[in-house]
Amino acid sequence: MSNQRISAIDSLRGFAVMGIMLLHNIEHFNYYSFPKTELPWLRSLDSNIWDMMFFTFSGKAYAIFALLFGFTFYLQSHHAEQRGEDFKYRYMWRLVLLLGFGFINSLFFPGEILVLYAILGFALVPIRHWSNKALLWTAVILMLQPVEWAKVIYAAICPEANPQQMIFSLGDVYPQLGGTSLWEMMKVNFVTGQLASLNWAWCYGRVFQTTSLFIFGLLIGRMGLFRTSTEEELSRSRTLWTKVLCYSAPLALILYYGKRFLFAQIDNPFMKASITTIFNSWYNLFFMLSIVGIFLLLYWTRPTGLQRWLVPYGKMSLTNYVTQSIIGSFLYFGYGLGLHAKCGTTVSICIGIVFLILQVSFAHWWMARHKRGPLESIWHKLTWIK
Repeated sequence: MSNQRISAIDSLRGFAVMGIMLLHNIEHFNYYSFPKTELPWLRSLDSNIWDMMFFTFSGKAYAIFALLFGFTFYLQSHHAEQRGEDFKYRYMWRLVLLLGFGFINSLFFPGEILVLYAILGFALVPIRHWSNKALLWTAVILMLQPVEWAKVIYAAICPEANPQQMIFSLGDVYPQLGGTSLWEMMKVNFVTGQLASLNWAWCYGRVFQTTSLFIFGLLIGRMGLFRTSTEEELSRSRTLWTKVLCYSAPLALILYYGKRFLFAQIDNPFMKASITTIFNSWYNLFFMLSIVGIFLLLYWTRPTGLQRWLVPYGKMSLTNYVTQSIIGSFLYFGYGLGLHAKCGTTVSICIGIVFLILQVSFAHWWMARHKRGPLESIWHKLTWIK
């Protein structure tokens, strides 16, 4: 595959990490504690920025990240097969290492996803040689959220039922996030925070959605939808992603307005929660595909300044994701600067933009001198340890 293709995917990955990081800043890294403001114009600005950021990135940035996770698995396994090697065991060891990075990240951020990715990544091993048709159907069924449909049926049969689903809550770690002890915060994040994150992922469809996106990423790799090594491949990829955009954008728009109407018709809270999860999964999928389509078509035609700027950032996605948690917790939590009590959404997004500029600048400096990012180098060396 061409360097242009690799740069486009690195830039897309950087775009996803950028969206995640900016959202984390306005969320105060899952510590939903905000100062009160008496200024009407600032309250309005805070609300508009919050809505705009969640509309653009919430559920979509993570979806891009998951899609590219599956694509990376395809690349690694395909290259290993070309060398006559079976990447299965090396890949599973790589997931164990990712789990370790996730555990480190969870000490600082009570909502981290690397642990979930490491666990769900094992699902790709037994299906890696399935036919494209079997993979497609599996991905579609998972995206349909079968467990949530079972809940809908249960709610229809027993309309009075409303069982508790969130056993662990992020609210359980708030006293430590606002406290002054780094050690107490790390302890509660590592256990209660991580359990709350996994519990949330199960209750809100992220387990099935993420696994489905892993498989879609694997399929995209097999079908060569990112290939641009020749003019013929570039033309084919442009045509396919144009078609994807033409279908996904109207469907995202229909679901955006349709789900609002549908949710308003459902009174049963248990059923409504499941229907919301189902429709949001598909809405986020089509919105994400629209973003990817626009992003790639722009890059393959004439990369924008932002797209080129994000290439080194995307190459260091693991390093940037973990370091944003460490620095972000220091900025907003009680053991550090405690900015959660001083910064509303507008100020927090400004901090996030400065944070992004510093991270991207460091990525450019580092990648000019090294082949991989700091954590990427450790991950690579440990992956291929003998």
